[in-house]
Amino acid sequence: QVQLVESGGGLVQAGGSLSLSCAASGRTFSNYHMGWFRQAPGKEREFVAAVSKSGGSTGYADSVKGRFTISRDNAKNTVYLQMNSLKPEDTAVYYCAADGPKFSSGSVYARTANAYDYWGQGTQVTVSS
Repeated sequence: QVQLVESGGGLVQAGGSLSLSCAASGRTFSNYHMGWFRQAPGKEREFVAAVSKSGGSTGYADSVKGRFTISRDNAKNTVYLQMNSLKPEDTAVYYCAADGPKFSSGSVYARTANAYDYWGQGTQVTVSS
C-alpha cells in the first residue's frame, strides 16, 4: 500500500501561483511513476501532469503546458506541482496518484487515471477572476 497526502491548495487570483505537494509513504517511492489529476464540478477527472519514477521524464496536458511544472524528490518521498499563470478554468480538486511498483527501467508514466493504483484525498484549488 502507498499512502498519499496532498497539500498546498487554496484560493488565488487569476494570474497567480500555487505550489502543491504530495507526500508518499508505505513503499519505495522511487519505484512509482507519479501523476497529478484534477476534477472540476460536473466534469470527469482529467490528467494534468506526470513524472517518471526517476524524475527524468515528465509530461503535461496541453491545457497546462508552459504554466505548470511537475517535479519529485525521491529522498523526501514527495512530488510537487508548481502552478503559475493560473486561470479560473484551473479551478478543481487536484489529486496526486501513484502507478506501480515499476521495476523495469523502460517503463513509462501513464496519462490515464485507470493506470494509477493509489490516490490521495485531493486538495481544492480555486482561481478567482
